[in-house]
Amino acid sequence: MRIIILLLLLGGMTTAQAALKIQKVSDNVYALIGEMTDRSQENLGNNSTHGFIVTKDGVILVDSGGSYLGAQQIHQMIQKITDKPIKIVINTGGQDHRWLGNEYFHKLGAKIISSSKTHEDQIARADFHMSKLKRLIGKALDGTHPFYSTDTFDANKTLDFGGIHLELYYFGGAHTVGDIMVWMPSTKTMFTGDIVFNDRILGIGPAKNFQSWMHTFEKMASFKPKHIVPGHGNPSDLATAKHNTYDYLAFLKKEVGKILENDGSMVDISKIDQSKFSYLKNYEAFTGKNSQWVFEQMEFDF
Repeated sequence: MRIIILLLLLGGMTTAQAALKIQKVSDNVYALIGEMTDRSQENLGNNSTHGFIVTKDGVILVDSGGSYLGAQQIHQMIQKITDKPIKIVINTGGQDHRWLGNEYFHKLGAKIISSSKTHEDQIARADFHMSKLKRLIGKALDGTHPFYSTDTFDANKTLDFGGIHLELYYFGGAHTVGDIMVWMPSTKTMFTGDIVFNDRILGIGPAKNFQSWMHTFEKMASFKPKHIVPGHGNPSDLATAKHNTYDYLAFLKKEVGKILENDGSMVDISKIDQSKFSYLKNYEAFTGKNSQWVFEQMEFDF
């Protein structure tokens, strides 16, 4: 009986491990790509993309995962590449999969960095995240306790560690109010967190400020990155990221603007044909909400 239970547990662990895919982005830079569906017990809350950099003195991790077990899964994947310790964790935003794995890495001695806005967002929404995750991932949430960033900055921060130079920038909210970008000049790699969604449709909430998101994306694009490690989906070039994220927001702004110019109402947004973006996963789940949020933000300008 004990053998059967052990085999069942190992089977569950194998399924969870398979939910993350490792992709090399450039020398010593990797992406960990999670599922593009919702959070689940199988993916441990890691329905997101994370990044890590291997330096001579240890690993810098970008985003710690959606649960304690999710963080453990991320660590196990990193160990397939290197046995060096995780020394620094950067939380790019306040969404659950960006930071609810913090405690796991803190116990390993890692410093946790975020923008001050993200730190505030972590505190403000911790109970909400835990309640939602309990419903979505069940027992996979066991052992998870909100652990907030320990080192914060307001607008920008430089980070030199293990021979690697990074620049962290906060230009305004995007998907969440404190979203930052992490720039690695030596490889022209940008870790964008939820500023970029690839392969799946974005959701304008929880920040619900699409114009700030567009502004932040424009700032990110001004660095002209060669490699983008997004918050969701596969790493890409800038053109792909722009098409999947910025162009979608610009499209909604244009179409909702037409409705408002003609004295239309919220009822009319259902007529917007968003099918040119139907290639993105979760298209049906978010398009209606997105057009509604854009309308609500724009109607006060007319």
